[in-house]
Amino acid sequence: MVGPVADYIVIESSIDSTIDSAIGRQQNGAPSAMLCAMPAANPPHALRTALQGIAVFEALKGVAALLGLLGLLSLLHHDLHRLALELIGHFGLSPEARYPAVLINWVDRINASSIHTLVLLGSLYIALRWLEAWGLWHDKAWGEWLGALSAGLYIPLEIRHLLAHRHWQGALVLLLNLALVAVLLRRLYLRRKA
Repeated sequence: MVGPVADYIVIESSIDSTIDSAIGRQQNGAPSAMLCAMPAANPPHALRTALQGIAVFEALKGVAALLGLLGLLSLLHHDLHRLALELIGHFGLSPEARYPAVLINWVDRINASSIHTLVLLGSLYIALRWLEAWGLWHDKAWGEWLGALSAGLYIPLEIRHLLAHRHWQGALVLLLNLALVAVLLRRLYLRRKA
């Protein structure tokens, strides 16, 4: 054969042999020893289950944030300071006590903030949680990176909080966050090794 068809066949044959060598296939079509020695791309079952559990947890955090944002928007035209004082009074607490004072402080900060800023930040947080959950559920490397980085950002804050207020709840949160980061980093290590 002469002409464009012959050139096409030569190029196609060259591309096929390049692909075969890249994926480790021998001339007879059987996988080479190199391909057989490589670890499976899929994570072990326990690790996959852990990743899906983390994905569900992240999706639930997004749902909780959405419900909180909707609740905040439903209180848009109300006096939040007065509502917080009524809630504190309903439970018979003193507004000067530690936790009621924290609540009043946060309510005053919300009142002073622009509602547009709150909605934007809340929406970004929700989108980030759901994007991470989708990436983890579908075993995407970027989802694992996103999860490891976003969870890792909280670790210094949790350590600082634990040193300032030593209680078992803070230690539990820190340990769970460390475990979450360890699972994600383990998966990234296995992915890179594969």
